[in-house]
Amino acid sequence: MPTIHPSLWFDGNAQEAVGLYTQLFPNSSILRTSYFGPGTPGPEGQVMAIDFELDGRLFNAVNGGPQFPFTEAVSFTVLCGDQAEVDHYWFGLSAAGGQEMQCGWLKDRFGVSWQVVPQVLGELIGDPDPGRRDRATQAMLGMKRLVIADLVRAADGD
Repeated sequence: MPTIHPSLWFDGNAQEAVGLYTQLFPNSSILRTSYFGPGTPGPEGQVMAIDFELDGRLFNAVNGGPQFPFTEAVSFTVLCGDQAEVDHYWFGLSAAGGQEMQCGWLKDRFGVSWQVVPQVLGELIGDPDPGRRDRATQAMLGMKRLVIADLVRAADGD
């Protein structure tokens, strides 16, 4: 079976982005870096592409230029086990120029969209009790960074 992995198109800052991502996610590393050479479309000697892993998942980053900016149409979901994980990824990815958005979504300073979501959210908004489900959903809609205790409290009607 073929391997499928995302390739991200950056505007000259792939190395900085990959550095942030491999620092934030465990079991991550840079596997290979290639550079523009003579006769290539970029400045000779600068980073052209980087193959890297985030928690064992393969990614590729390309310094392709400004013609294809990131949009929210594609995002990466970080499913977190507890509030400490939510906070680690939320604050790490939104730092230094990132943009916090509604319902656990954010854009990092490179324009890549992320959803930082606690695992319990799926249980709460999928609860068979429509009251719990609706209260949890309404609480989520009013948040940027998702706070597990507040979601549970809302679902419970407290």
